[in-house]
Amino acid sequence: MILSGPSGVGKTTVANRVLADSPVPMVRSVSVTTRPRRPDEIDGVHYRFVSPEEFERLRAQQAFLECFQVFGNGHWYGTLRQAVLSALSAGKWVLLVIDVNGALAVQEEFPDAVSIFLLPKDWQSLEERLRGRGTEPEEVVRLRLERAAEELRLAEKYRYRVVNDDLEQTVRDIIEILKKEAKEASRPETS
Repeated sequence: MILSGPSGVGKTTVANRVLADSPVPMVRSVSVTTRPRRPDEIDGVHYRFVSPEEFERLRAQQAFLECFQVFGNGHWYGTLRQAVLSALSAGKWVLLVIDVNGALAVQEEFPDAVSIFLLPKDWQSLEERLRGRGTEPEEVVRLRLERAAEELRLAEKYRYRVVNDDLEQTVRDIIEILKKEAKEASRPETS
């Protein structure tokens, strides 16, 4: 399952709740990144933090299912192909919380992937949430808002779009999508 949406829409919170309540066996893919670890982050849980040299070595080995430089800040993010394939072969669903570029790349390789774009209630609430974090300079916030506008235009590329206005309802909506998709996936194919 792919979950995307603009910065500040609540992807991490929603993803954590969906994992806890999932009606299907699901694991979260841990993205690899070259950005520095924040004080509250745990390597291997929030991200797998690597040096730019290690990331480039993995890229050269084509170890990534998708990888992109995000926000033009020099930091790379990617999803390790083998980790996803191992979980899938073990009968688990894999939750990928990735940006739009990554999602489109994954959908090319896995066209049947359940893709969900998380939408904000409205533009104002998204902007307030980004500014309210207080963790980034204004220039970065503006860059994230510009990127959000681009991402919102690509929401139609996803199989589902869910508005994150109320956390409980958002999680219920996604759980219902998972139940529906699991039921359809378990139906025997007819020739």
